[in-house]
Amino acid sequence: MDLQEIKDKAAALSPWAHLATVGADGKPDVVPVHPCWEGDVLWVMIGASSVKARNIASTPDVALHWQVTEAGDGVALWGTATVHDDLDTKRRLWTGVFDYDLNLFAPGGPEQSPDTAFLAIEPQRALYMAAYGMGGTFRWNADGAA
Repeated sequence: MDLQEIKDKAAALSPWAHLATVGADGKPDVVPVHPCWEGDVLWVMIGASSVKARNIASTPDVALHWQVTEAGDGVALWGTATVHDDLDTKRRLWTGVFDYDLNLFAPGGPEQSPDTAFLAIEPQRALYMAAYGMGGTFRWNADGAA
């Protein structure tokens, strides 16, 4: 399975995924997010001072799990995240990457939303499970390992 197939499977499941991060205290945090792809980078709009941003500053490793269908199909993805709050990135991502209106969450747009940031997730590995794995499990790794 290649990364494009993983992206297609995730898109067929739900626009929502659950993002897991780990804080400096070693404790996990899981929140629902609406990630969107730009090439092979997965982006999430976040608050620059959010728990997610603080956790990434401490531990950049993350995991996502897309909501499972009634048939039990699911996608999990692991990667490395970085926080981007610079104006150039905000302007570039504000239109054309996300499939929803970012102004609903940051009405000041990229220029007047100082607490808005974006999380870039570089995928390292992923897993697609058909029917909770009973229909097979299919893996992708960035390094090509099985």
